[in-house]
Amino acid sequence: MLLIFDCDGVLVDSEPLSCAVDADLLTRLGFPITVEAVQERFVGKSLRDMVAAIEAEYGRALPADFGDRLTRETLARFETELEPIAGVREAVLSISQRRCVASSSTPERIALSLRVTGLADLFEQVFSAVEVARGKPAPDLFLHAAARMGAEPEGCVVIEDSPYGVAAAHAAGMPVIGFTGGGHCGPGHGAVLREAGADAVIASMDDLRATVAAVAARPLC
Repeated sequence: MLLIFDCDGVLVDSEPLSCAVDADLLTRLGFPITVEAVQERFVGKSLRDMVAAIEAEYGRALPADFGDRLTRETLARFETELEPIAGVREAVLSISQRRCVASSSTPERIALSLRVTGLADLFEQVFSAVEVARGKPAPDLFLHAAARMGAEPEGCVVIEDSPYGVAAAHAAGMPVIGFTGGGHCGPGHGAVLREAGADAVIASMDDLRATVAAVAARPLC
């Protein structure tokens, strides 16, 4: 079995930081948006998809260097403020199966996130949405990760915190565990993940090992 972990909101508690940076930069550039709106609309989506949605909404293009500026400001916050999800290192190490990361973030952001939080050594490979044509909720990234790792979709279990990520895993034919322990998750987030297709939902990494075993044992519908 192969475990495929999302990064933001599953391994690292990055979403409150990154949503704040997104909202601040977009607003400064004349595309006003609240942190709450960024969180609701774009958590789990790729930068490419967020840019396309913002430009379509306002009918004009973002500056050509928007992606570079956003990356610089986000990584600067991460260097000093980013924390791992509570208990995640112990939880991952308690599971013997092969594991990788498949994230909507850029390779640079994923690498820094795992380095700063001391998690980089836990995973065989890391995959980014920049490697595929379509980001989540399309299944492309998870199918790409499985293929590169030599695993069949039904032999994978995905751990995700966003409805887009859960939908992507479901579309890929992979069992998926929804995680609601990130700082951006409100009290109704578990229901949202279940509606998107999560096979199980956990709020603490203490429950990861048992839930992986239970979900992997279920027959696929």
